[in-house]
Amino acid sequence: MSPITGIHHATLLVKDCERSLSFYRDVLGLSVDTLRPDLGFPGAWLDVCGQQIHLMELLSPDFSYEHLEHGGRDRHIALAVDRIGWVTERLDTAGIPYTKSRSGRIALFCRDPDGNVLEFVEQPGEV
Repeated sequence: MSPITGIHHATLLVKDCERSLSFYRDVLGLSVDTLRPDLGFPGAWLDVCGQQIHLMELLSPDFSYEHLEHGGRDRHIALAVDRIGWVTERLDTAGIPYTKSRSGRIALFCRDPDGNVLEFVEQPGEV
């Protein structure tokens, strides 16, 4: 039995933290953890039901990476949601394109302003 008990956080590299916050905070509704220390570069810690997404404004070779059309075939973070309709409403209102999962699950994929892929998987009652 592994002593690993869960995922503490996932980190995404971004070009402009404020631009990314307008997506993660304002579109997706994630709250910013104000306890992030000064690490010598811009960034943010976002709360996700006891876990976190860390945004780090640092250069990355991924910024020049040619993204695949469907996010499900790219590196991604999957987030559980209790209602996929909430996500589609928010993305549609913000004009953010997405594709539906091809796995048969009730899920969709979108990209943040820097091309990082997020998958949203409907799991009612588990969020």
